[in-house]
Amino acid sequence: MSETVERHGLTVAEPLARLIEDEVLTGVTADAFWSGYAALLKDLAPRNRSLLAERDRLQAEIDAWNETQKGKPYDTAAQIAFLTEIGYLKPAPAPFEVTTRNVDPEIAEIAGPQLVVPVSNARFALNAANARWGSLYDALYGTDAIPGAAAGSRYDSERGAKVVAWAAKFLDERLPLAAGSHAEVTHYRADRRELLAEVGGTPVPFAAGVEYVGAIGEGEAVRYVLRHNGLHVILAVDPSTEVGASHPAGLSDVIMESAMTAIQDCEDSVAAVDAEDKVLVYRNWLGLMKGDLAETFQKGGQTMTRRLNPDLEVRTPSGETVTLPGRALLLVRNVGHLMTTDAVMLDGEETPEGMLDAAVTVACAMHDLAKTEGLRNSRAGSVYVVKPKMHGPDEVAFARDLYARVETILGLPENTVKLGVMDEERRTSANLLAAMAEVKDRLVFINTGFLDRTGDEIHTAMKAGPVIPKDEMKSAPWLLTYEDNNVDAGLTAGLPGHGQIGKGMWAKPDKMAEMLEAKIGHPTAGANTAWVPSPTAATLHATHYHAVDVGARQAEIAGRAPASQETLLTPPLLAGRNLDPETVARALDDSCQSMLGYVVRWVDQGIGCSKVPDINDVGLMEDRATLRISAQLLANWLMHGLITEEEVEASLRRMAEKVDAQNAGDANYTPMAPSFDGTAFRATRALILEGAAQPSGYTEPILHRYRREAKAA
Repeated sequence: MSETVERHGLTVAEPLARLIEDEVLTGVTADAFWSGYAALLKDLAPRNRSLLAERDRLQAEIDAWNETQKGKPYDTAAQIAFLTEIGYLKPAPAPFEVTTRNVDPEIAEIAGPQLVVPVSNARFALNAANARWGSLYDALYGTDAIPGAAAGSRYDSERGAKVVAWAAKFLDERLPLAAGSHAEVTHYRADRRELLAEVGGTPVPFAAGVEYVGAIGEGEAVRYVLRHNGLHVILAVDPSTEVGASHPAGLSDVIMESAMTAIQDCEDSVAAVDAEDKVLVYRNWLGLMKGDLAETFQKGGQTMTRRLNPDLEVRTPSGETVTLPGRALLLVRNVGHLMTTDAVMLDGEETPEGMLDAAVTVACAMHDLAKTEGLRNSRAGSVYVVKPKMHGPDEVAFARDLYARVETILGLPENTVKLGVMDEERRTSANLLAAMAEVKDRLVFINTGFLDRTGDEIHTAMKAGPVIPKDEMKSAPWLLTYEDNNVDAGLTAGLPGHGQIGKGMWAKPDKMAEMLEAKIGHPTAGANTAWVPSPTAATLHATHYHAVDVGARQAEIAGRAPASQETLLTPPLLAGRNLDPETVARALDDSCQSMLGYVVRWVDQGIGCSKVPDINDVGLMEDRATLRISAQLLANWLMHGLITEEEVEASLRRMAEKVDAQNAGDANYTPMAPSFDGTAFRATRALILEGAAQPSGYTEPILHRYRREAKAA
């Protein structure tokens, strides 16, 4: 525990108080901030506790009802009637329209990829912010998007030729010429009105639908800026480069407008368990909002410093200058309503962490709001907060009131803070329109978080019976209906033009060929953004938004038959189906291995999100949401006798040895075998054995407990 100071009846960790008072606050005095925050806690913390108690009440009611249904075919209609009776299902709201104002076009108008990154890691945070623009050539050359790999450490001209051919095909399909192919172009040149490409000695314009914006630079090295489906593409011509010299037109790169938005995460992808950790999280977010965040690191034997990229100045055909943002528009994800923090204490008790996030992250963003030039985030004068893990309309209304109070404390106009509502808990999915109605004046985002949503689905049905294996969940009827229901709700409420309809993460950062095949399904489904795990993935995913006109697709599916509530609320039970012992054993080992691989880094090293090798040594992005699924699945199977505690222990020990071997090259890694009594191993065991009793099946309480133990040791 840090040294503390007293502020208006609050006991505040001294490093946090110093950060807020010396660096964060602008336009509001420290006395006004702390007095306002103390009053906020006294008024709203009891309401927070009441909402958490309501979660427990409803789950207890559902558990008891499921106990009475044992041995009977699952009756979804009876369940719906029961859920309505206990207040789990709310009446549908009167028709309404989202009316959010002062929203930046990256959120309100333009469809494109969205990065999610732990803000606790300054280098990652900067990479995500700078991922607005990405080299298509690099993304293709360095990944499996094109089969094979580069030969040697120097430029592989044979692979480079394949990259250039892939990019030319993309340009032909999405930014075509009026005649001929980009592969045949010998010269790109701009006249006073448009960009022309010489094919066979003849100047050819671009086809209709491709807009020429202007040029950056002049002479032989010039970048021509085009726009299609709202996204920019830059043709970089520079014959002095190795790639440009080998191209007939000197085309050295195709630069994609990639991550339009990026979520700087204070939640699932970070391991922040105390005041020390929270100060790091807030200081990095503050640096992004001020524009002065920098990180120095070693790469390839050289010292490098990363900073925020500048804007792009483009000379239009008429001779004017237009500015294109050089960085993704940043949102910040605060924590949910569940966890408390010892960074601020009231009457000897920890206070809600989500409230602290609300006050501090919005206060940090005031530095950005005060800017009129330079490295700005929101040009519309808004602060974008993503609020996760809310259960139903009452909790969304509470978030609305919380951020309204923060605006009052900080002297901000009403609805300066815009909210993104994660549709990742079952009660929110079942009441989505009612939840959206509570924040219709500040809503900018609804997103399907299918990983957390699956964890909550399992936990809610914990006593209804054993659930299907993890690898079957993605094709379960309830999950497909959930994805459609989210889009339908967004379109019904008129969210396009005000905010984003989003889809979840691609969890295989090394499988870009597979992503290119699969992730086009997100814009095709009517989503105008979807999560990606890296800047490279953002660049490749951007090609999908040139392939699909999301606005046109939304118009096509608007008014379709609503998603079935009955299907949405049918739990994914085995329903009398028997799994063979090999399937159960394989699923047990798979879950234990992925849990240990993630938890050992979280608890021992404080790494909240990382690429963890799975049981087949394939790197997967793991965070608390993926952990929640595995923990809840095994807790469910344990409860219903598909596995035993002895089998769990044996699998954990076998998989600990495998995880140790996978991390043998990490000098900071502490092996779990042969003692099997370290904090990470015990934490993983607790996540399974205590999983059924965890609030909503969340992993945070156990992770925080063991991480604090590890830090204390």
